[in-house]
Amino acid sequence: MASPEKKQDYPFMDIFDEDEAEKSFLLSKPTCLIILGKPGTGKKTLARKIAQLWKCTLIEALEVIEENITAGTEYGLKMQELLYGGQNIPEELITKMILKKIESPEVAHFGYVLSGFPSLSEEYMTISEQLEKIRNLKLKPDFLINIKCPDYDLCQRLSGQRQHPDTGQIYQKNQWDPEMIDKRKKKKDQHKGEDEEEEEEEEQEEEDEVQAAADAVMLSDILPHLVQRPEDFLENAEARVNLYKDTMLHPLEDMMAEQDSQYLIELNGKKHPNELFASVIARLQSMGLRNGALITRLQSPEEELSEGMETDELFRTLSSLKLIAPRYRWCRSRWGRACPVALKEGNIIMGLPELAVSFLGKMYLLSSQEALRAFMLNPRLYLLPPMPLPPCKVLVFGPPFSGKTTLCNLIANKYNGK
Repeated sequence: MASPEKKQDYPFMDIFDEDEAEKSFLLSKPTCLIILGKPGTGKKTLARKIAQLWKCTLIEALEVIEENITAGTEYGLKMQELLYGGQNIPEELITKMILKKIESPEVAHFGYVLSGFPSLSEEYMTISEQLEKIRNLKLKPDFLINIKCPDYDLCQRLSGQRQHPDTGQIYQKNQWDPEMIDKRKKKKDQHKGEDEEEEEEEEQEEEDEVQAAADAVMLSDILPHLVQRPEDFLENAEARVNLYKDTMLHPLEDMMAEQDSQYLIELNGKKHPNELFASVIARLQSMGLRNGALITRLQSPEEELSEGMETDELFRTLSSLKLIAPRYRWCRSRWGRACPVALKEGNIIMGLPELAVSFLGKMYLLSSQEALRAFMLNPRLYLLPPMPLPPCKVLVFGPPFSGKTTLCNLIANKYNGK
């Protein structure tokens, strides 16, 4: 007997109906990616490029550490105390921050690109436990991106890396090695002698000038200060790669085998990072995916709009600010001047002109800096149907000891009121 078809959670939407298209987007899951590969294959570089273009959140150990320290969170203060005491940040703390970031409102709207997790370190969790955490995430990764690179090439690349002790910047061998710089210069000089089209020749000359200036700075100012990190010594690089193969490779292969092949992207780590990035973006775009929808502040601090302006005049003025295309104006939303965040919390408060934002082509006015921050992190929470819905306020009265408080609590629990 044939089993009944599973009912769709979200029926197909009419993309030409503005309200339905907006609802479909608000209900959709943001694109989430995880980048895997051996140490030194360029996972973090690729993740940063994807996050910047795809408008998703970069989640990586160093990023979450810096973010928490800058924001002065509980984790950040604890890490500062450890660092000032000359201690390392424990793996447990880093893992908790990464998992907390994945569950944040910001990630629920923009999605994420995760790099460096699972970690080779099993100080806090084994690799199997880390992979199980990934499988059980509320926002599971949609795409697995695996960067593959032969061991020999990877170890040579790692052993050729140098770091500037002041800036922390990492330079590859082709960026700092005088012999390679000289070969590149000779090759360009030889290339200039060949016949080329005028436009191509001009573009090439500009690129050559920029590269020549960078090479000159490298040889004169940067090269004398570069040092090799202990982990980049050839024997240490080989040990890291072998550790990855012994402990992490097989569990990751099992996880990739479980993944739908169309959502598994395998890249050649010997190629330039820009080529890898272009391959990933082309694949994502071919799947018809939509990147994160940004929220834009409409009014800059220098501009002033009077709160006493008529509604029509206010929206007419705001609609022409921060235009993304000629003749394209922002539209009014169903919220009008009411603050979506306050309305979701059960209060009707008019928004302020200086806190106006645009999202999905519509204008919204927020009532406070706290409401603005909450809306900028994840507007979906405040725009999903049945909003905008005026709050229902119930008055319960009666004689003393008649059960007013009990009844109020029951009603509030039933309808998520307060």
